[in-house]
Amino acid sequence: MGIVAGLDSSAEYTRIVVCDEETGAVIKQGHAEHPGERDDPQSWLASLGKAAGGGTLSDVRAIGVSAQQQGLIALDGTGTPVRPALLGNDRRVQPAAAGLVDALGGREAWAQAVGAVPQGAHPVSKLRWLARNEPEQAARITEVMQPHDWLVWQLLGRPERRTTDRGDASGTGFWSPLTESYRPDLVELALGHGVGLPDVLGPAEPAGRTPEGLLISAGTGETMAAAFGLGVGIGDAVISLGASGSVFAVHHEPLADQAGSLTSYADATGMYLPAVRTLNATRVLRGTAELLGTDLDGLSELALHSSPGAHGMVLLPYLEGEQVPALPHTAGSLHGMRRESMKPEHLARAAVEGMLCGLADALDVLRVRGVQVRRVFLLGQAAGLPAVQAAAPGLFGAQVVVPQPADYTALGAARQAAWALAGGGMPPQWPAAACQLFDAGEESAVGQAVRQQFVTVREETHPGALG
Repeated sequence: MGIVAGLDSSAEYTRIVVCDEETGAVIKQGHAEHPGERDDPQSWLASLGKAAGGGTLSDVRAIGVSAQQQGLIALDGTGTPVRPALLGNDRRVQPAAAGLVDALGGREAWAQAVGAVPQGAHPVSKLRWLARNEPEQAARITEVMQPHDWLVWQLLGRPERRTTDRGDASGTGFWSPLTESYRPDLVELALGHGVGLPDVLGPAEPAGRTPEGLLISAGTGETMAAAFGLGVGIGDAVISLGASGSVFAVHHEPLADQAGSLTSYADATGMYLPAVRTLNATRVLRGTAELLGTDLDGLSELALHSSPGAHGMVLLPYLEGEQVPALPHTAGSLHGMRRESMKPEHLARAAVEGMLCGLADALDVLRVRGVQVRRVFLLGQAAGLPAVQAAAPGLFGAQVVVPQPADYTALGAARQAAWALAGGGMPPQWPAAACQLFDAGEESAVGQAVRQQFVTVREETHPGALG
């Protein structure tokens, strides 16, 4: 029996799962928080070492690496970072992103070039920000990496060749999933000069071997690894319920969206993962729960004492503004209040329905572009709430699948390691995740009526915002 490992380096921790390479059965695990600042790559490396301690990686034959996406590590000629990493959706960077949109000739030009319009999260926007705000450091940059690229490079002993994969590359804003190639001119547009970029590996292609002979697979970003770990395919969408939300689906071709609401990611298998992000998801439930003096479980219990439609109340869940629809400066609002509806259970139900309808708007962005959605996988703590599970199938118009809690990102990285170890061919056929299934059944029409009520209020309040 051979064993492989998957590594998930998130914004806060490193988690390792060790699996049987043929069956995917989890044999052991390791976990460690980052001991230092989140933007310090050495802290990620330190937590990796701690998570791997105690023999976690003993007898492992291959490792797959996944990590937080769209971080930027800018290196000088000696391979040393010129500053701490720029991570995630850094709001400081958004004005630089807007400047880049204009510099290339508008949103349509970017959508055609790389399948996405620059946002604050994109590394290309971060390069622009560095050039405008830290010109001395920007002038020293000779190459750039993302977190997964940097970790693979470290594990391999910092070889001359740097690598990435098509999944992580597709989130940079300077690699096009439409042509499967870099756009170095966009790097120069952002930074003012060219830099070295990692070689883009194929899905089952190894990055190399460690000095000890351990195979390291191409690795990928966290979204792509999670999709591979879940085993989703054509017809499947995944909705992740963090404080904000993300919606992505497996598709057979890259998509372009000049409105900027969609990012055309590549996946870890050779397919594509068009994705839409919302600014509001579980934060809507937490905020409402605090208002009602309860927690998420209490909010769910209250909502189940109401009925679909929340007695006429509709919550537009734009607490942090919103990207879909494009309402960056708006706020949330509550509509349809009458004396008889002003009860805790109806407000709780309106919060659940409002959050899910906001995500249904994001799901529709994919559907109108031809993406099939027959099943919706729900991830995150809020996915386990009975009120969410009861309302979601009707509002989404699809079967809802709630997988058993697991680190699917690390599992996807381990599955990739097993694939590379086998020398390519078809991906290893590991068993699908254990799941609960929820169908709308006879309540499908009720759910669609509630959804239409939300759409009507949204259009009356913000006409034309969704395009």
